[in-house]
Amino acid sequence: MQQRLPSQLPRPIAFAHRGARAYAPENTIEAFGLALEQGASGLESDVWVTADGVPVLDHDGLVRRSFGRGRPIGALRRAQLPAHIPTLTDLFAACGHDYHLSLDLKDPASGQVVVDVVSEAAPDLLPRLWLCSPVWQSLLPLRGKGARLVDSTRLQRLDEGPERRAADLAANGIDAINLHHSDWNGGLVTLFHRFQRVAFGWDMQFEHVLAAGLLMGLDGVYCDSPDRMMAVMEEMHRD
Repeated sequence: MQQRLPSQLPRPIAFAHRGARAYAPENTIEAFGLALEQGASGLESDVWVTADGVPVLDHDGLVRRSFGRGRPIGALRRAQLPAHIPTLTDLFAACGHDYHLSLDLKDPASGQVVVDVVSEAAPDLLPRLWLCSPVWQSLLPLRGKGARLVDSTRLQRLDEGPERRAADLAANGIDAINLHHSDWNGGLVTLFHRFQRVAFGWDMQFEHVLAAGLLMGLDGVYCDSPDRMMAVMEEMHRD
């Protein structure tokens, strides 16, 4: 087997993308709980803030109706949402908080709200809370609040080039970069590690994709099937 390149973290994080969405409705307590049962060391979701200031976990931020496009979560109060959409505190109540949590900040106001809720409800989670945005500059107000900050993007969007981006992230206190698995290679992972930035890979659904990414030294992988992800990670750990 090809020699594995070193990771920035002691052990790569296994993020269950929207929970165990391959086996349960995505972004539900059922999916998150199943992901942890299958061994995932991290959960991933998208976070929105309701009209009454409650952070909730949902992908597209719309409450569907029988007809029409649906109403945005930000225009509704928590009590108006369907029961299957959990709040952040619902997640902690059902699943605890002994894991990494990666949240895509879909609402501009959600970052500070999430930090406030986690600081109150699960302060020990803060160092394992990864807040992601496709515009890394929008994360700057969240520096120094205990959470980890992630530039979630694609390689083709690094107009300044990967090395300049890595230097900018390091200079501005952004902890990690998250790219699609197809964007990564061993040299690129090593480049970001040289600037002491954590490297994550998303949409890693198949065994060969997971194995290749872990061999490159990725620090975290995102997968819809936690059992598949953990089988690959355990096999590589034994080797």
